[in-house]
Amino acid sequence: MITQHGLRNPGLLLGIGASLALAAAPPVFADPLLASETPGMEGEIVGQGALALDDAIEIALLNNPGLMEIGLRAEAAAAVPSQAGSLPDPMLNLLAANLPVDSFDLNQENMTQMRIGISQAFPFPGKLRLKKEAAEFEAAATEHDYAQARLNLVRDIKIEWWRLFYLDRTLEIVDRNLELMRGLVEIAGQKYEVGEGLQSDVVLAQLELSKLLEFEIRVINARRASEARLIALIALPAGQVIRLPGTTSETLSDVANERELLFLAEDASPLLFAQKSRVDAAGKRKDLAKRDFYPDFTLSANYGFRSGINPVNNQQRADFATFGLSVKIPLYASSKQSKALEQRRAQEQEKTLGLAQTRLLIQKEISIRLAFYEQNREQASLFETGIIPQAQIVVAAMRAGYLVDQVDFLNLVSAQITLYNYETRYWQVFSEAKQALAAIEATVGKELSNETQ
Repeated sequence: MITQHGLRNPGLLLGIGASLALAAAPPVFADPLLASETPGMEGEIVGQGALALDDAIEIALLNNPGLMEIGLRAEAAAAVPSQAGSLPDPMLNLLAANLPVDSFDLNQENMTQMRIGISQAFPFPGKLRLKKEAAEFEAAATEHDYAQARLNLVRDIKIEWWRLFYLDRTLEIVDRNLELMRGLVEIAGQKYEVGEGLQSDVVLAQLELSKLLEFEIRVINARRASEARLIALIALPAGQVIRLPGTTSETLSDVANERELLFLAEDASPLLFAQKSRVDAAGKRKDLAKRDFYPDFTLSANYGFRSGINPVNNQQRADFATFGLSVKIPLYASSKQSKALEQRRAQEQEKTLGLAQTRLLIQKEISIRLAFYEQNREQASLFETGIIPQAQIVVAAMRAGYLVDQVDFLNLVSAQITLYNYETRYWQVFSEAKQALAAIEATVGKELSNETQ
């Protein structure tokens, strides 16, 4: 207590001032190279230092097996068009014709011959071109699927990285407040022992300390889960410990409005391009179904070798040449080609409606994520420029009032907890704004800012 003549217990008040000074101190970031800085964490450290967001993305794009799988699928699809546009393989024919079964003598009968020939099928003009074009559109769609999968992987990594970043900042804030609360518990106990404080102050400080410890346990477990998800996305071995940088740019830049983002998506979204390519492929297959009403052709040429002497002129028997043209007749068109055309028309309509549905889903995703981004961006600005500085002033005023017995212990603790909650909430909305921006970029199909995020 402070009397008119000065300090009754100067050592005690000096300890109070030192402990309460932590309340207004700026965040202290842990060394990202030390695995022991985060409580409860064990294992190896990724690389030689903190894992930056760009590095995490680069590692994942090289190592993620799911992305590799889709890439190989696109590579396989790219090999189809040339196959679809090629003629069927020709047929080589070897034939023993008119061979007498009583002797199997090649010289006995005049018509006996050993025949060799070749035949080639020719689809009706235009069919091969349509098959190739349909396969090209399908290959393009698969390539766009790969591009979208790549964007989705980058989005997921950004979301998990920023969630992990928020949890790290939360643990730092919790650590600072734990240190403060331990000091308050000790000071409240000392004041109670010398008759200058209340036992309820001691119990209150201990309760708040226990609540912080319980919250720390939950945050550590949440960090472990987030870290495991990020490790899986990057495709690192199990048991790794990821350390993130302790600081980052806190800029949340302006984003184009919803209408502009929709125009960007129309020009850049691989998801839309894939759907458009599938609509085009379905259109080519419908045109091919129309061509199936026209016949295909097969040309053949055979050469027959004959042995022996022709009894008519006593000369060597002449060889035979045989040429043929076969035409496939669409005799069952009403139950086959007509139904195939109905099928292709329905499939084209299905893909067209799928494209329209994709546009609606993109519009919805952009609307929701943009609103979420703007909300969190405004909240982060309010916390950074208004609420947190004001709360720090309140804590400083409470501290000064407590030192002269004008503020009770309960109000001081309440003010400190409020500041702690605001600081934690700031990093939460900042992180969620970054996550929303990552989702918008994946939906639109391109990065909206060149700044390091």
